Formats: sequence, C-alpha cells, structure tokens
Amino acid sequence: MNEKTGMKEIEKNLNGAGMRIGIVQSRFNNVVCEGLLAACRAQLAEQGVSDADITLASVPGALEIPLALQGMAQSGRFDALIALGAVIRGDTYHFEIVSNESARGVGEVQLHSGIPIANAILTTETDEQAEERMNVKGAEAALVAIEMVNLLRNIA
Repeated sequence: MNEKTGMKEIEKNLNGAGMRIGIVQSRFNNVVCEGLLAACRAQLAEQGVSDADITLASVPGALEIPLALQGMAQSGRFDALIALGAVIRGDTYHFEIVSNESARGVGEVQLHSGIPIANAILTTETDEQAEERMNVKGAEAALVAIEMVNLLRNIA
C-alpha cells in the first residue's frame, strides 16, 4: 500500500529464481546476436535464473523469430521468452519490412499467448550502433522478462 496515495501498488520484482526462460536468437548479424546473448545470460544469472532453466533456440533471421517464439509459448514450458536479433539498415526497403514484421510478430505472440516476451531485436542504422547497444539491450531483455513474469503473477 502506498502511504501517500493509499492505493495498492505492485512493486517491481527482479527475482528470477526458478523461472523457466526461452530465448530465440537470430543467427543473422551473428557478432551482435552473440553479444546480445552473452549480456542476456549474464543478467539472467545475476537475477537468479539457472542455466538449467534456460532454453536457447537459434533461427536464421529476425523474420523467423516470432514463429519459434510461438512454438515455445505453445509448449507451456516457459514463464517468459526473449527475442534476440539485429536488423541493420542496408540499401533497400527490406530493412523496414524485417524491422516492422518481426516486431509485429513478437507482439502478436505475446498478446495471444499471455506469456511475457522481451523484444531485444535491435534495429539500427549501422553495425557500430548495433555493437554499441548489444550489451545494454541484452541485459535489459533479461530484466524485462523477469519483471513481467513477477508482475503478471501478482496481478492474477
């Protein structure tokens, strides 16, 4: 209970002990995706998630991430899912298609399944921007997944 307002507040909880986490990682732009994964795994461990409770699936690219997430969500084996990928602008309109459709797909899977999905599919102008963001975004994805599981548990 918030003493100032009198309303009930659900506190932020980043304890990941015992959580089962599924990660879908794109292999396209592999250096960045491996960096995202390393940062994500380190943060999951820091929050108490055991390696034995993490399942990693790799897919060719960002457009394949939503389907793999959907399969994981439908399995009933995971408390939260994390999407890791990197879409880096090239010279064609393909960047917009991949960026928009991968984000839309991730969002749809999350809403239809009711399982939290942390979207860490980077969309950047350059390789350098992606490499600058991979560590922060990978770690943030772990925190988002854990926080949302705990939040939903407290709402129910």
